[in-house]
Amino acid sequence: MGNRFKKTAKPIQTASIPKVKNAREKRKKMIKRGLPIYLMLLPGVLYFLIFNYGPLIGLTVAFMEYDPFQGFLNSEWVGLEHFRRLFEERIFLDLLSNTLILGIYDIIFYFPAPIILALLLNEIRLRWFKSSVQTILYTPHFVSWVVIVGITAVLFSTQTGAVNNLLENNGYNRIELLTDSQYFRPLWVIHNIWNGMGWDAIIYLAAMSSVNPELYHAARVDGASRIQMTWHITLPSIMYVVIIMLILRMGGFMDLSYTHILLLQNPLNLNVSEVFDTYIYRAGILGGQFGYTTAVGLFKSMVGLILVMVANTIAKRMGKEGVY
Repeated sequence: MGNRFKKTAKPIQTASIPKVKNAREKRKKMIKRGLPIYLMLLPGVLYFLIFNYGPLIGLTVAFMEYDPFQGFLNSEWVGLEHFRRLFEERIFLDLLSNTLILGIYDIIFYFPAPIILALLLNEIRLRWFKSSVQTILYTPHFVSWVVIVGITAVLFSTQTGAVNNLLENNGYNRIELLTDSQYFRPLWVIHNIWNGMGWDAIIYLAAMSSVNPELYHAARVDGASRIQMTWHITLPSIMYVVIIMLILRMGGFMDLSYTHILLLQNPLNLNVSEVFDTYIYRAGILGGQFGYTTAVGLFKSMVGLILVMVANTIAKRMGKEGVY
């Protein structure tokens, strides 16, 4: 029995050595084969580490009474005091409601706009006409908010605006577009759609280009109309992209293009236009309350993170793909 065990032990030991060597050689070959890809990814990884993860150290300011002259180490640690102050502020509910309303407007009115535009552009068969329309609709994305709001002010100024002068000359009342608070939210949404709709449609057009053409040929043979093919083929084929974009959009639910809102803001519409972003600017940059406003920003980020997790969970329970 003993001899038999000794004889069987040798082949096992000698067989394991080549296996280990083969595994190491395979690993080395995989690393060598993937080295160009790793080098290509390196700048992107460094970018995220330096500019996205590195600044997270600054979140500690939210828990201290930060003094720029004393620095991180010598500033007074206050714990959750800034968060307690935020929730006790009388303006907190106004900030929350204004931010949530604009965020809901963004999801309801802006988010579907690029999808609808992409579906319409996908139906255009004249290539030169489609390219021309796309170029025209992409251009506003590169226009500064300062220019957009400036053009709006010139056209709709209460006293000298060209549109208001035209309305008055034809017997209509002037529109207080920039000073009446009831127009602020619709104007903000219209600006966003005009500025970003064409640019965001690129993603959906790219997804539509991967749809199998044979599906359209089969539907055409069965007598389906263009609308039916769009509804039953194109839209379901890009639904995974729509869901991912919606989940990512929820992450920025409370980030409302601060520059745009600040430019449209004035004392007459402050009751509907004051959001967390503009409040952070006034209290943090102008007021020098760095610790407090960092806490406000951290609160916003946590809300966005929770919304992403909830949206991703709902998508997965519905049998769709999420972002993680």
